[in-house]
Amino acid sequence: MSDAPPLFAAREPIFPRRVRGRFRSLKWAILVITLGIYYLTPWIRWDRGPNLPDQAVLVDLAGRRFYFFWVEIWPHEFYFVAGLLIMAGLGLFLFTSALGRVWCGYACPQTVWSDLFYAVERWIEGDRNARIRLHNAPWDGHKARLRLTKWAAWLLIAVATGGAWVFYFADAPTLLRDLVTLNAPVVAYATIGILTATTFVLGGFMREQVCIYMCPWPRIQGAMMDPGTLTVGYRDWRGEPRGKGGIKRRQEAAAEAVGGGDATPRYGAAATPDGDKDHAGGRVARDGTVLGDCIDCNACVAVCPMGIDIREGQQMECITCALCIDACDDVMSRIGRPRGLIDYLALDDRPPVLPGEHAPVRPLATEGGDAPETAVPAQTAAAREGLEPGRRATDVDGSPAPAALTADRPFITQGVGDWKPQPVWKHIFRLRTILYTLAWAGIGVGLLVALFVRPEIDLTVAPVRNPTFVTLSDGSIRNAYDIRLRNKHGEERPFHIGLTGDGVLRIELEGEDDLTVDVPANETRLQRAYVTARPQDAAAGEARSDLRFWVEDLVSGERAFEDTIFNGVESNDERFGSAG
Repeated sequence: MSDAPPLFAAREPIFPRRVRGRFRSLKWAILVITLGIYYLTPWIRWDRGPNLPDQAVLVDLAGRRFYFFWVEIWPHEFYFVAGLLIMAGLGLFLFTSALGRVWCGYACPQTVWSDLFYAVERWIEGDRNARIRLHNAPWDGHKARLRLTKWAAWLLIAVATGGAWVFYFADAPTLLRDLVTLNAPVVAYATIGILTATTFVLGGFMREQVCIYMCPWPRIQGAMMDPGTLTVGYRDWRGEPRGKGGIKRRQEAAAEAVGGGDATPRYGAAATPDGDKDHAGGRVARDGTVLGDCIDCNACVAVCPMGIDIREGQQMECITCALCIDACDDVMSRIGRPRGLIDYLALDDRPPVLPGEHAPVRPLATEGGDAPETAVPAQTAAAREGLEPGRRATDVDGSPAPAALTADRPFITQGVGDWKPQPVWKHIFRLRTILYTLAWAGIGVGLLVALFVRPEIDLTVAPVRNPTFVTLSDGSIRNAYDIRLRNKHGEERPFHIGLTGDGVLRIELEGEDDLTVDVPANETRLQRAYVTARPQDAAAGEARSDLRFWVEDLVSGERAFEDTIFNGVESNDERFGSAG
């Protein structure tokens, strides 16, 4: 039996070349901003008053509190966190629907830290060619020194990454001092160690593998995109066929064929207006073959951090980082062609008729008359169509096409010269993106309203179920309740507890002489309360009676309430258990 092929292919290292351009500058700006926020946020101070942490952003697990500048989230307000997570998901759907995997290409932590590691690698080992030579070179002192220096720099970044994470869960200056003096909790060192290892390995040695194999988003994005989504793509109708060639020579040949002057710019014609991204240029190879704008320099492949060729079409591995756009635009500028051969474009931006398709053309024209429009293969050159000597294809306006075009070039199709892609705003403002935006904004507005209208005091009431009621010696029925009082102020407040029912129920607080309790600042107090109904009261003989507990802040006058029930003797059945 022959050996079975391996399940996974061995990783081939990728050595992206340095590139400059608008998208690379944008990525650098996002990298600086996001890393700055991550590393510096735990050190921002925010005065909340005495006995409260002064760290602006803090996840206080011991106190079961989340602080974000002036916002304080309590455990029972977890719906704020859930709402933010839903908004993050909808935002991801929105940006993917409009601009493809823009999150992956610019703001994903894996991308940000990989870019940082790439920058360190280039700084120490050199650009693409130098790193390839070093990778293929045998191990010696020079290679070992460069590799150890790079790994040490990566390790420092990884330690800083893991250390910054734990600062979000404790007071940053205090925890830093404890870490240095080896007095920090073991869990802090363990967390730093785990995050250091994952950052070092994922950012340094598994960069593109995380995006291809570990992340589920490349497989989900297909459901979020449609033909109107803007994503990084290659204008093959302008760039093909690829090859070397000269623009000046091609334009001169076209002008001579037309009869002098500039050639008429049309789809597939010899010359195009400056900045026309969707029309092929005028280049010809040494053998006379008409070429597109792509010179097959592979600059787009050399700069890709995923190691793919965007000219092969949409691929799961593409993270739409747009570095190939910067590389291609630089090449187009050098050879005098419009930028945008590789660009952000949509699938429905393709021209209505492409080379290789059937289209209405004027295939033959004699000296004395016009040929009728017929559908012929647009890819067939004049010679392959069997044009008779002295005849050649005509342009869309009926004039003879340049001889250089008809030698080995697709026929010029009817009406494509006037075709223009949709403007960018039509791709962004579509029904899908508008619905995502409305849902995202609706949740955001709802959270803001809930944040500003929430009370500064709160209570929850839980009836004691074992037993549901107690019959006293005088025949009165008593229910017990556990009341949690929350004081969200930065100072201790006296809370008065009362109730509304049938008007005759009596309330007592365990351990208190009256109905007023002091709740510490920014804390929760558990208070046991007893509610009693006399034998002649209606609530004593009914299975259930509605009851409402009130709490009032005696300083501010703010009030809050919680509805519950009072259990009478009629509730003494198998549904509620026996009375005491």
